[in-house]
Amino acid sequence: MKNTHYILVLFLVFSCTSNTIFEKPKDIIPKDTMSLLIEDMMIASSARLIKNKNKQTNINYMPFVYEIYKIDSTRFQNSNYYYMTNIDVYEEIFTNAKAALEKRKKDLTELKVKLDSIEKDSLNTLKVKKKERFVEESTFILDTLKKKQLKKSLLFKKEW
Repeated sequence: MKNTHYILVLFLVFSCTSNTIFEKPKDIIPKDTMSLLIEDMMIASSARLIKNKNKQTNINYMPFVYEIYKIDSTRFQNSNYYYMTNIDVYEEIFTNAKAALEKRKKDLTELKVKLDSIEKDSLNTLKVKKKERFVEESTFILDTLKKKQLKKSLLFKKEW
């Protein structure tokens, strides 16, 4: 009886392990494309919280992502299930997507810094030009006033 319990427990333990690997779908999305797709899906899901040009939020951009890659949600779901059963491949896909997103973020941050510095330089250039223009106008006004004073003084001397 005791042995039967041990055998039953062992049978239950081994039968509960998850060795389920789905069959490879006929129309599976390749690994590299899946990585790009997941990268774009992450961007699309984040974009739901940001207002677009029309000041609208909570827009579902996933259909646009599917359209770009010429797939449908069923094909993505089947490929996703298959890759989920191969955890090493699935982890590689997400690692590649994360690395690409971090690179994109870094590039955009560098671009923003450059644009900000260009804008700052432009504003400084405008300030310098305004100062130069002000100095030129002031000099012109002073010269005009001096000429008028000189004429007055000459006229005054002629009268004497």
